[in-house]
Amino acid sequence: MIWQKLLKVGNNYVVTVPKEEVERLQLQEGQLLSVEIHAAEKRAGISSLVSEAFEESWERNEAGYRYLADK
Repeated sequence: MIWQKLLKVGNNYVVTVPKEEVERLQLQEGQLLSVEIHAAEKRAGISSLVSEAFEESWERNEAGYRYLADK
């Protein structure tokens, strides 16, 4: 699956196909393609190691983090 942003170019909207994907599928300029369009939400995830480190840091420094957030 490719995640791309919708761009406005003149009076049209376009979605680009990355060069790597064009090469992988051996697509040619001018070739007719089929495209399904769905709005998507992409969320970044964090690894369990990062999550654990954050939780440990939060326990030790919660007051300081809250102080900084209020500034």
